[in-house]
Amino acid sequence: MFTQDEIDYQRIAKAIEFIQSNFKLQPNLDEVAEKVNLSPAHFQRIFTDWAGTSPKKFLQFISLEHAKSLLKEEKATLFDAALETGLSSTSRLHDLFVKIEGMSPAEYKNGGKNLNINYSFSESPFGKIITASTEKGICYMAFEEDKENALRDLQSRFPNASFFEKQDDFQQNALSIFNKDWTKLNTIKLHLKGTDFQLKVWESLLTIPMGKLSTYGNLADKIGNPKASRAVGTAIGSNPVAFLIPCHRVIQSSGKIGGYMWGSDRKQLIIGWESAKVYSDDSILL
Repeated sequence: MFTQDEIDYQRIAKAIEFIQSNFKLQPNLDEVAEKVNLSPAHFQRIFTDWAGTSPKKFLQFISLEHAKSLLKEEKATLFDAALETGLSSTSRLHDLFVKIEGMSPAEYKNGGKNLNINYSFSESPFGKIITASTEKGICYMAFEEDKENALRDLQSRFPNASFFEKQDDFQQNALSIFNKDWTKLNTIKLHLKGTDFQLKVWESLLTIPMGKLSTYGNLADKIGNPKASRAVGTAIGSNPVAFLIPCHRVIQSSGKIGGYMWGSDRKQLIIGWESAKVYSDDSILL
């Protein structure tokens, strides 16, 4: 059985897909609502509740021109200056609250033989999600609608670990990042298996503020290796923690969304959702 939140998310995703596919025809609210089998008033309400903005404004946030304007701003101001532009404190969410600790070789030796991993299934604004943690922090987080596939993917990363279906404090705190109010958010601790280079790239992703975007080349510059764009892209593609490590904020230099481990449509929805949280009507970059 689907919950109401899941149903709403699927309707919104379907609506966005329809709007994008028919953008040149400029479908009105009635036409979009009909496509997802809702009355215009009901559709407007659930969309605004989910996104924090209207369908029309949301489409602006996921447009190519908006992405280009964000990249242009980043190139002009760089990351540090971008943090000084007067955006709300939520724009620095990941930089302030997410902390990464790399696993020691002993902790993932022999496929994680010495690790006890708790895992749980939850709902997010972007679909079902699996969250897993060790005694030190979150080690895995992924969007996946099928629980069996989700658990199988987790186990493949640590084939010899011991797994327990249990939600602990690490997971509860991590999942609170999807709430609209982050004023009481505790530090989110991540305990990750990765090479020194991968950890460096993942940490650099945390410096991209909410509502901003970057490119593979810009991240390579930031970590002091401007010729490593391809390697940076590979490291981003192996990110084990969805959303908390915001690999969704990295797009192509052309402004196109590009690929995403958990689906490009979901990536667009996340980018639009975050932009709606940060930008008011009078500060839109379009």
